[in-house]
Amino acid sequence: MSPDPAATTALADYYQQQATAKPASMDAFWMPFTANKQFKAAPRLLASASGMHYRDVDGREILDACAGLWCVNAGHARPRIVEAVKRQIETLDFAPNFSMSSPLPFVLAQRLAELSPGDLNHVFFTNSGSESVDSALKIALAYHRARGDGQRTRLIGREKAYHGVGFGGISVGGLPNNRKWFGPLLPGTDHLRHTLDIQRNAFSQGLPAHGLELAEDLERLVALHDASTIAAVIIEPISGSAGVILPPDGYLQRIRQICDKHGILLIFDEVITGFGRVGKAFAAQRVGVTPDIITAAKGLSNGCVPMGAVLVSERIHQAFAQGADNAIDLFHGYTYSGHPLACAAALATLDTYAEENLFEKAIELGDYWQQAIHSLKGLPNVIDIRNYGLIGAIEFAPRDGAPGTRGFDVFNDAFHKGGMLTRVTGDVIALSPPLIIEKTHIDQIFERLADIIRGVA
Repeated sequence: MSPDPAATTALADYYQQQATAKPASMDAFWMPFTANKQFKAAPRLLASASGMHYRDVDGREILDACAGLWCVNAGHARPRIVEAVKRQIETLDFAPNFSMSSPLPFVLAQRLAELSPGDLNHVFFTNSGSESVDSALKIALAYHRARGDGQRTRLIGREKAYHGVGFGGISVGGLPNNRKWFGPLLPGTDHLRHTLDIQRNAFSQGLPAHGLELAEDLERLVALHDASTIAAVIIEPISGSAGVILPPDGYLQRIRQICDKHGILLIFDEVITGFGRVGKAFAAQRVGVTPDIITAAKGLSNGCVPMGAVLVSERIHQAFAQGADNAIDLFHGYTYSGHPLACAAALATLDTYAEENLFEKAIELGDYWQQAIHSLKGLPNVIDIRNYGLIGAIEFAPRDGAPGTRGFDVFNDAFHKGGMLTRVTGDVIALSPPLIIEKTHIDQIFERLADIIRGVA
C-alpha cells in the first residue's frame, strides 16, 4: 500500500520540530566531555546548518570556526553528500560485513587506497576515531604475533596525546583527566615527552624550530624496555585535542628513522589531520613521512554519518594473509564496519573534496590564515599562538587559582556574543574551520575573537 503523502509530510514536520526547538527537558542526556550543570544553565543548542554556518534554536547565525568538532571539512549540508545519503538509505539501509557484504565498502576502500601515502592500500572500517585507534593497536600487536615476534607487546604513546576514549586509546594517550578516573588501563604502555615548548617556541609560525632532540626520547624508551618488546609507536602528526601541539621541524622524520632502526611499527593518528586539514589528503604526505598504519575518521564522511578507518601497509596486510582460504584473517570487527550509509556519505564527501580542490585550500589560504591568527599577538593574556595548515590555537595565561576559566569565557562569549563556534581545551581556543572557508570568513573569525579577548581580559 502506498504511503499517504499528507501523513508522510506531517510526520516529517513532527520530527523536524523536535530537532529544531529547545527540548522541554534536558535532564536525561548525560553529555560527553561537558560540565553538564554549567551547560544546562545556559545551553548552546544548534538546530540547523548550511555551508559555513549553524543556526541555533533561537534562529541566530553561528559562524563555524571549528568544522563542528574537527570533522565537517567540506562544510555543512553539501548537496552531493545529502543526496547520496538520502538515496542510499532508500536503497539499502544496512548490510552485514561478517562473511557478507555490499558493494560500497569495496569501492570506498579502493578510493582511500588511491589517496593514501606509500603502500597503505588496505582499509579496515570502523565507526569512529576511538575505534580506529583501538583497531590499529590490535592490528599492530597481531601483526608481530603473526610473523613469530609475539614478544613485541609494548605500545608507546606521548604525553598530552589524545587517541580517543577506548581503553587502548586512553592507555597510549597522555591527557591526565582522560586517564586517572579509569584504573590501571592497559599494561605495557609508555609515553614519549610532549613537544609543547612555549618558552622556546612561542608564536612560531608553522612548525616550531626548537625541539627536534625530543625525538631521541624514543631511543631512551628503547634502551629502557628493549626494542624487541616494543610493537608500535602512535603519534598524532598534530595534536589537536591537547590544544594544537605541533611537531618541531624534522621531529616526525627522526621518529620514523628510529622506528625503522628497531623494527617498531609507526602509527599516525590522523583522525583530525586527515582529509585536507593541513593541505594534503593526509598530514603524512604534507610532512613527507609515511607511517605503517594511519587511523582516520571525522573528515572521512564530513561528520554526517559516523565512520572511521584504519589504513595499513602491504607488508602488514600480507602477514595476515598466509593462512588457508577458509581461515579468518583478523578476529576483530564491528557490527557497523563498512555501513552502507556511511560509505555513501564518505564517497560523496571524497567527490566533493575533489571537485572543489578542497585539499589544497589549507595551502592556498595557509599564509592568509597564519597572518590573521598571529594578528592577535599582543592582546591581553595571549601567551602563545600556534598554526599549521587550517588549524590554529590561541593560548591564554591562566587566572590565578582558576585555570581554564579564561579560555572557557572566551569560548562562551564567542558563541553568545560573537555568533561563532570555537573549541576550548583548558586555556586554549582551538580553530579548524571548514575547508570551504574564504578570506572574508577568516577576517570575521579573528575580528570577532579580538573583540572577545579584549572583553574577557
